[in-house]
Amino acid sequence: MNGTRKRVARRIHTSPGIHFNELVRVLDLAPGQVQYHLKRLCSAGAVTDEQRYGRTHYYPPECDAWRRGALSLLRRETAGDIVALLCDRGPTRPQPLADELDIARSTLEWHLDHLVEQDVVVKERDERNHVTLALVRPTETARLLREVSPSSPARMVDRFMRLTDRLLEDAADE
Repeated sequence: MNGTRKRVARRIHTSPGIHFNELVRVLDLAPGQVQYHLKRLCSAGAVTDEQRYGRTHYYPPECDAWRRGALSLLRRETAGDIVALLCDRGPTRPQPLADELDIARSTLEWHLDHLVEQDVVVKERDERNHVTLALVRPTETARLLREVSPSSPARMVDRFMRLTDRLLEDAADE
């Protein structure tokens, strides 16, 4: 394995769930060069790839399905913030989360839908049909959350989406 391919593989093993654009940014390589080495690594079984929510994520082959799904979401700042609050508070109703994160309820629900789909969060309903959010695997999820820290560009994209949501809400209120 050549040096560049080793760098790509090493980054994936140290940052499981990293997506293509982030790999290009952190390795400071041309997209075509990263794509070439990823294709070779995937063909050799040294890494696996999965398309999730508009991004291709890369993982070491030993990464199980639950961990792959959780990591792909926790690498998004807003989803990570939701999960961090659930780790801190335990089971919580949706509106206080949206208020604390200063995001639109629709944005919260978009992320929650994916977190529920990947078995990271569960929506529990009480006798009055009120929803409470809880982590499915709190200990494992907290461990993954400590491993993941979104990059500056990923944070900027999430923050731009939050700002846009707020501006659209304000415009609808006027």
